[in-house]
Amino acid sequence: MKTTLQHYSAEKITEGFVYNELEGKGLFGLSGKLVIQPEFQRHYIYNDGKKDVAVIDSLLKGYPIGLIYFNVAGDKLEVLDGQQRITSVGRFVTGKFAIKVAGKEHTFKSLPPEDQQRIRESALLVYECEGTETEIKEWFRTINIAGVPLNKQEMLNAIYSGSFVTKAKAEFSNSNNANMQKWSAYVKGDPKRQEILEEALHWVSSARGKTIDAYLAHHRRDTEITELKNYFTSVIDWVSSVFVRPPDKEMRGLEWGRLYEEHHTTAYDIAQVEDDVNRLRADHAVKNAKGIYEYLLDGKTRTQLLDIRIFDESTKRAGYEKQTQKSKVDGTSNCPLCALGNDNNKSRIYQLKEMDADHVTAWSKGGSTDLSNLTMLCQTHNRAKGNR
Repeated sequence: MKTTLQHYSAEKITEGFVYNELEGKGLFGLSGKLVIQPEFQRHYIYNDGKKDVAVIDSLLKGYPIGLIYFNVAGDKLEVLDGQQRITSVGRFVTGKFAIKVAGKEHTFKSLPPEDQQRIRESALLVYECEGTETEIKEWFRTINIAGVPLNKQEMLNAIYSGSFVTKAKAEFSNSNNANMQKWSAYVKGDPKRQEILEEALHWVSSARGKTIDAYLAHHRRDTEITELKNYFTSVIDWVSSVFVRPPDKEMRGLEWGRLYEEHHTTAYDIAQVEDDVNRLRADHAVKNAKGIYEYLLDGKTRTQLLDIRIFDESTKRAGYEKQTQKSKVDGTSNCPLCALGNDNNKSRIYQLKEMDADHVTAWSKGGSTDLSNLTMLCQTHNRAKGNR
């Protein structure tokens, strides 16, 4: 791969700058010759009032903002690395955000002329790279040196850039998509960082027995994303039809793709599901509210999903003392199961450390986790006891 070092001014690079506010990306610079966000680039993420301001502050102080890399693509140039910085400069000089100088907010036009000129004349060092697609993509991976590193999905978007990724990003990475509010109730992530897209790809690729990499490689040249979109929609619609309540915060980020594959053919009594969710959410013994939904989908069999609260130490001591006093009066073991036997343990009095607390009526059968439903068993019997 051939590289050539060029010197550009900030004014030259942002000449004819175009920014799409709706999609959150810079489009063109260098009077239309520069493509600021080609297909392999992630969305603009510096618009947080900190990183974008830091770029402008650096220019005003005369600090370098790092090397920038362009890919030579015929008669066009594509930003290979540096689009966040270039877009920040372009957005500022076109009045898209303000900075604070000496405690006062200033847009570019309200800055003193000498500060405007300092920004315009800021020198940007750019390497223009020429090579094959494979070389360019490998270089893109290598020079991931911008202030915020690419995450895995952003990197995959770069490696498998093409019509499929472009369509997928337009659907799942646009924070202004009217469906995003509904999706974000069940899917955790920032659309601008490709995290919603990553989850959508994870769901459909797992259902097809593939990795995300393999799925993107297979569909890279597809012009439509029908399967991806339909599968994602099917999962979301299924979740919201089983759990008809307004989404609880604990529902966000669960493995809905896997749960859909395991349970979407099961019929549920929706009214009973709603009652069960309300009951479990109100039960103080349930420590893991996020596990409620899989517990119910799975037929209420795996109580470990709920991380049921165990008896605290003071309750166990109270139960032990009460049980032991009665056993000494009766002349029997303080383990009620040992007391029913005919061996040497029939009248044995165990120490507290030799016993475990257990529910008289199992929690899964409606038993409470308090003194009224506590029995102390010797460790041998407790470990052998089933869920009755």
